[in-house]
Amino acid sequence: MNAYAKMRTMGEMAGGRIFGLDLQLLQDALILGINIFIIFILASYLLFNPVRALLKRRQEQIQNDLEGAARSREKAKALAAEYEGKLAHIQSEAETVLEDARRRAGRCEAQILQEARNTAQDIRNRAEKDAALEREKALEDVKQEIIRIAGMMAGQIIAAQMDDKIQDSLVNEVLEQIGAHTWDSRG
Repeated sequence: MNAYAKMRTMGEMAGGRIFGLDLQLLQDALILGINIFIIFILASYLLFNPVRALLKRRQEQIQNDLEGAARSREKAKALAAEYEGKLAHIQSEAETVLEDARRRAGRCEAQILQEARNTAQDIRNRAEKDAALEREKALEDVKQEIIRIAGMMAGQIIAAQMDDKIQDSLVNEVLEQIGAHTWDSRG
């Protein structure tokens, strides 16, 4: 028998229906659908809900970790900015200290130079005073020598009561005794 004939025979047995659905089959299908729905709800309650809860906890943990990482990153950025600020402050403070040291060194240098100039001027003044005193002393010595020589000459002139020739010869003799270098202004 061919396939068409077989189908026709089956269709006739089903009472002219194509699928052959009867009331019992529909009830069984309905009960099966209800059972599948109940099993789905039980499986959802017993299996899917714990898995969902686990996934939700895992998602929350990941979210918390991401937020913690973001906070840590922000904290690190803040610390880096603070470090940069402190570094800049330290550099400016170091420049200030160096500038202050340079200024103090300049003042000390100027003060030392001024003290050296003052000391040199004091030494020069003392040397000039000493030289003036020595000059005055030498002049005083020369005056005393001239007075002594004049006294000697006067004594010899009075003693000899001589004429001009003798007197000139006595002056020349006294000058020779004293030495010509005493009267020489170049020596």
